[in-house]
Amino acid sequence: MLTKSSVRRIGVLTSGGDSPGMNAAVRSVVRAAIFRGIEVIGIRRGYNGLINGDIIRLDEKSVAHVINRGGTLLYTARSKEFMTAEGQQKAVNTCRLLGLDGIVAIGGDGTFRGAQALSRHGISVVGIPATIDNDIACTHYCIGFDTAANTAIDCIDKLRDTMQSHERCSVVEVMGRNAGHLALYVGLAVGATAVLVPESKEDFETEVIEKIRNARLNGFTHYMIVVAEGAGSALEVAQKIKDTICIEPRVTVLGHIQRGGTPTARDRVTATRMGYRAVDILAGGGTNRIISLIDGRMCDIDIEEGLACHKGIDMEEWTVLEAMTGV
Repeated sequence: MLTKSSVRRIGVLTSGGDSPGMNAAVRSVVRAAIFRGIEVIGIRRGYNGLINGDIIRLDEKSVAHVINRGGTLLYTARSKEFMTAEGQQKAVNTCRLLGLDGIVAIGGDGTFRGAQALSRHGISVVGIPATIDNDIACTHYCIGFDTAANTAIDCIDKLRDTMQSHERCSVVEVMGRNAGHLALYVGLAVGATAVLVPESKEDFETEVIEKIRNARLNGFTHYMIVVAEGAGSALEVAQKIKDTICIEPRVTVLGHIQRGGTPTARDRVTATRMGYRAVDILAGGGTNRIISLIDGRMCDIDIEEGLACHKGIDMEEWTVLEAMTGV
């Protein structure tokens, strides 16, 4: 455990899938640290960079004018080598060689498991949740979700214009490998006819076909189906619709476009608050924490406890969706 006076130099990295607002978080870590007289080393390409010593000194100028940029200036990667004991030891050796008193790790579940591994070797760590899936269980909000949702909404609004003109059905696949938070939120925002999420146990007939039928009976001739990638392929969903009710949908997979773009005000501010809190914890001697936003309040939780949490979809949003779709 660090004492405040012992913190002289910390590292910051981004790992896993990128999300809008990561740069704002890096900027906040750097500026908050410098404000306290702490030096910051940027670790490029995630845990690969920590293994290989791929580093850069960060100061006020190096993070100037990045708050509005998507992606991550530190680059990101997934590291198979870091999953091994040998890879972790190399990363620990790099930390000791560079004299790092702590690491701020920005990313998702895999990023935090990596930070947890470092902590077991005596490295002080703090994680900042950044994933467009918004599936980190110990926080109500993850950096990047709002921007990704707005990107998807903008795309779907444009698709709706042409679907309405041609009286067609559109199946849109959004990201969400194991979680339907993004699809549910986007579906509510665009007024979707039906939404498919991995968490739902209802059958296809109930979730999609009956809702399209009800919409048609209510006078609608175009239909918008939003699918989380973890709930099934949009192509497969479109084929099922065609086979069942003889409508031939148009398929759009939004893919990685959802990860890019200028972060929204919500993501910039949240990232800035989280970065500041992360440095505050390390400077005060804290370690093994994940920054969390709970009911608008910034707090932190032990990594092991955080990783053990489970996060289902928002049932209030789901109830509202059930009332809004297929009518």
